[in-house]
Amino acid sequence: MAEPQQPARRTRPAPLLFEPSEAVADPEHFFDLESMADPRELLARSTELALAFRAAADRAVEFQAMAAAQLADPRRFDRLTPGDVADRAGWTEDYARKMIEFGRSLLRDGTNQ
Repeated sequence: MAEPQQPARRTRPAPLLFEPSEAVADPEHFFDLESMADPRELLARSTELALAFRAAADRAVEFQAMAAAQLADPRRFDRLTPGDVADRAGWTEDYARKMIEFGRSLLRDGTNQ
């Protein structure tokens, strides 16, 4: 008999630290990477940031999908059509349908709640 599969464990990316407003105003400033002289340190930190941004983007897309699914839920009296969801999110209608279905699967499986 096969053992039940454990849910995929999420790895935690490096924390994204918010930059002070004066640093954000400087277009050459990016998480203090420009000040790193050691290329090994620069590669390590920039890799951490790239992974953190990818993980954050993936997580944000999951929340977009769940929100789209909730907005298009046929049980809602004010539900939106896939076209309405697409308009609100700046997507094509086909992509909105896919995101709604993805969101439904996330909500059904209890992921990200």
